[in-house]
This record gives sequence, C-alpha cells and structure tokens, in this order.
Amino acid sequence: MALGVAALPFTFVVHVLGLAAVVLVLVWNLYFRGGLAWDSENKALIFNLHPVLMLIGLIVIGGEAIVSYKSLPLKKEVKKLIHLTLHAIALVLGIVGICAAFKNHNESGIANLYSLHSWLGIGVISLYGVQFIFGFVTFFYPGGSPAIRRDTLPWHVLLGLFIYILAIGTASLGFLEKLTFLESSGLAKYGSEALLVNFTAIITILFGTFVVLSAISEARAATEDEYTAI
Repeated sequence: MALGVAALPFTFVVHVLGLAAVVLVLVWNLYFRGGLAWDSENKALIFNLHPVLMLIGLIVIGGEAIVSYKSLPLKKEVKKLIHLTLHAIALVLGIVGICAAFKNHNESGIANLYSLHSWLGIGVISLYGVQFIFGFVTFFYPGGSPAIRRDTLPWHVLLGLFIYILAIGTASLGFLEKLTFLESSGLAKYGSEALLVNFTAIITILFGTFVVLSAISEARAATEDEYTAI
C-alpha cells in the first residue's frame, strides 16, 4: 500500500479542509437555517443537527482518526488510544445525528428511509459500528494474537477506507437531497445559501480525498511492532 510519498503534506491539507468544512456547515445551519435544537416547535431546527453532527462526527473527526495514527509523532500506544477515541466520538456523534433526522421526520409526519441517502446512511453507520467493535476487540482489548493482528490489519485498513469513502459519497448525496428540497420550496438556485451548500459539499469531498491520500501514503514499510495498532 506504500506510495513512497510522505503523508505529512496531505495531513496538513486534511486539517485545513476539515476546519473549513466545519465552519461552512455551521454557518449554513446557524445563519441560513436558523440554528440547532433537539426540542423545538420549529422542527427544521431539529433536522439541522443532522448535517452538523454527521459532518463533524463521521466525516471530519472520523477522517482525523484515520490519519492520526500515521501523522502524530507520539508513541504507538498513545497514537492507538487517540485513534480509538476519535473513532468512538465520531460514532457517537453519527448515531445522535441519525437520531435527529428520525426525530425530525417522526415529529413532522415525514416518512423515514425512503431515499438512497437514508439507505446508504444506515449502511454506513452500521458498518462503522462493526468496524469499531472489530478494531477494539482485535487490536485494543482483549486483543488478538500477533498472527491474527498481522493477518487482519490489511483488511481492517481496507474496510475502514471503504466505509469512509462510502460515508463521503453518502454525505454528498445528503447535501444534494437537502438542497433539492430547499430549491423546490423556493430557495434561489443561484443564491448565497445554495452556493454555500455546494461549496460545503465540494470541501467535504476534497477533505475525504486527502484523508485517503494521507492514509495510503507511506514513506516506509510497516514494522512488526505496528501490527498491534488498531
């Protein structure tokens, strides 16, 4: 999986794009969409939690978790714990974000799970959970044997990148779906909010691209000791 390219430049771009994505999604939902709420007479405020938590959680924090193990100049055990913790936070935020979408639909009389975005979203959060549990049990606690860790690590990395790419694609569909609904309700197609949503989607895709580039870039071969990494 080594490309012979140092991951550091890619990782720097990841941090910059991640910050930009967070700022954009917050501006969209706080300024243009009116804010965030778990309980409100305005059910749209409940839904606003969904894109904010999904992007900050599964996309940005999840992406930082992927690149953290390689990019941080720390001891292996510390990096492993950071990697695990970031994925746990991403998973929790993702679950809450999906619950917000269901809550909004249920309280607004809107059907659930009718779109491709929602189907893929359930698939992504389910796979993310399975991947997290597998990584925790195999590489963290109680931990598999060195042979099991060595044999399963490439599959763990491959499946993790597949799930992450699927998450980026699902997020892109979500931006498209929401913007289509808004434009059908009268939002100007070339207005500032529409442009902001499209730019947020593009930044999200670029962020995911550089996360993957950072993950597959490697300046050296992995050592035997690194097979204990989650």
